Amino acid sequence: MDYQPVVVQRHARPAAAKHSPESRYWRQFKHPVFIKEYAPVTSIQFSPSKPHRYAVTAATRVQIYAPRTQKVTKTISRFKDVARSGNIRPDGKLVVAGDDTGLVQVFDINSRAILRTLDSHKQPVHVTKFSALAPTQVLSCSDDTTVKLWDVPSQIEVVTFHAHTDYVRSGEVSTSNPHLILTGSYDATMRLFDTRTSQCEMIMGGDTSNAVPVEQVKMFPSGTMALSTAGPILRLWDLVAGGRCLRAFSNHQKTITSLAFDGSAGRLLTGSLDHMVKVYDVGSYKVVHTMRYPAPVLCLAISPDETHIAAGMSDGTLSVRRRQPKASEGADQPFAVALKSGAFETFLGGTLPAIGQGRTKSKIKPKPTGDVDELRIESRRTKRLKEYDRLLKGFKYSAALDSVLRKNVPPTTTFSLIQELIHRDGLRSALAGRDDVLLEPVLRLLVKHVTDPRFGEMVCDVSSLVIEMYTPVLGQSPLIDSLFMRLRKKVLAEIRFQKELVKTKGALEMIFASATLTAA
Repeated sequence: MDYQPVVVQRHARPAAAKHSPESRYWRQFKHPVFIKEYAPVTSIQFSPSKPHRYAVTAATRVQIYAPRTQKVTKTISRFKDVARSGNIRPDGKLVVAGDDTGLVQVFDINSRAILRTLDSHKQPVHVTKFSALAPTQVLSCSDDTTVKLWDVPSQIEVVTFHAHTDYVRSGEVSTSNPHLILTGSYDATMRLFDTRTSQCEMIMGGDTSNAVPVEQVKMFPSGTMALSTAGPILRLWDLVAGGRCLRAFSNHQKTITSLAFDGSAGRLLTGSLDHMVKVYDVGSYKVVHTMRYPAPVLCLAISPDETHIAAGMSDGTLSVRRRQPKASEGADQPFAVALKSGAFETFLGGTLPAIGQGRTKSKIKPKPTGDVDELRIESRRTKRLKEYDRLLKGFKYSAALDSVLRKNVPPTTTFSLIQELIHRDGLRSALAGRDDVLLEPVLRLLVKHVTDPRFGEMVCDVSSLVIEMYTPVLGQSPLIDSLFMRLRKKVLAEIRFQKELVKTKGALEMIFASATLTAA
């Protein structure tokens, strides 16, 4: 028999799929650091100011992490119930957070002292954020269906919106217009409010046939478009066109819980309960990269310099992925400059001459030999606090008041400190327990500035408190009695003067009115 040889075809091994430049960029975020919290991580926010510390909210505390070391630098735990939405002010100095009792608190990020307490909500507050363009204002959204904008220095509600009919779990102030507020609610609507009119100017969504709670909203930096998530569906809205839905798409299998833009707002990151984080090209809204996490993702944030991606999960895991920036990216960073050499002379700005060569001038620079990862840290002298600031920081209110009652302290500083004591509810304790020697400078200050239009109203408030506290001891010190009498005489003289001014104003108005009629 003739055997025919069998020809075996060898198929070439399929070439490995090449990653696109976009995917290669996002794959640089590697070596994730996993930090275990003892409760679900519900909020992460990076500070807009360098070094971009980030606030992580879990259980009854807000922790501030250093991005370089991934270590906790501050822990704020002065909450009576579960904390929500820890948010760092753009200048990096204050932190605001809400809790499940309905309380909103503002903290000093360094001392962790409570600076302001905003107590108006009746149910849990899930959103607290500083306004980027008006840093003295704070937005709060609550399960009591209200949205409030607060003035932090005065602790007063600037405006309250009641348009939503269910829990308000997301919201933000526009970064292009401080008067516009975008919110999302479990009533399946996203609303745009205007603080100038105190009205809801635009309603998006609200399909009663298929009402799905709005979990997250995000406004573009330009303020012309917005994004919302309801279940696994992501929607794009045109605000300029009156809130028209441009497109709706879904690449997740479960509810989308978080939205984040990169530094240029050219890429959108979405986190979901399906353990996935997806990166979209904002131009085409196509998925350019996907990251998998070990548990459902509840919150997500990317640092402004695009070196860190932090994600919080339902099992209490905090994952931080880090990308090593290129030398060209970090060259303009003022707080750290990459070194060209590992030697000490590099810190002096050049190289030292070799022995026997002398100090010759040469245009040829030596070739770098050091480690490119070495950093030169700029030395900054710590600014010394004024005496009254130091005493305030230590809650020594009486001593702080005494320090600004001296002759060389300008009245603007003195009354600014008194205003701060009023905000802290510490003025009464600062004025209490004074003898005639310590009470004299307080009364002299009131007598001197009671007629000053800049401070008159505050002088009246302080005077009322002083009279209330020290009326029982009047008559025991001739000096104090004489100062009270001088204060009374100046107040009566000012009242007479104001009455004369009112009469003069009325006469002038009559003259002007008759002159206008004559001219007509």
